[in-house]
Amino acid sequence: QVQLVESGGGLVQAGGSLRLSCAASGRTFRSSGMGWFRQAPGKEREFVAAISWNSAIRYYADSVKGRFTVSRDKAKNTVYLQMNSLKPEDTAVYYCAADRSTGTMSRPRLPQEYDYWGQGTQVTVSS
Repeated sequence: QVQLVESGGGLVQAGGSLRLSCAASGRTFRSSGMGWFRQAPGKEREFVAAISWNSAIRYYADSVKGRFTVSRDKAKNTVYLQMNSLKPEDTAVYYCAADRSTGTMSRPRLPQEYDYWGQGTQVTVSS
């Protein structure tokens, strides 16, 4: 079956960096878009970043633009989220997601666009 497994989360001080990875197995997503979402305690899941199937288009939430970078390695069936200049408000569980459909995503910022989800990895930023 399809599995998305996130890694790379942890505890970091404000201003620090982390790199999250999401390894997919069970099928290839080389022709599908993938994304990152996060959920803080007591809040709804929110969009963070997404990348198109060919890496030509990258989408970011305004709150992370200029600090986070999404990328992918098709050969490894893996998507990454490089997070720099982290802030305490970035503290959340970060989820990787993948679209079952191929080609350009129509709603990359909405969780409804995605069919597969990872279990999440905790990111905690201390002040």
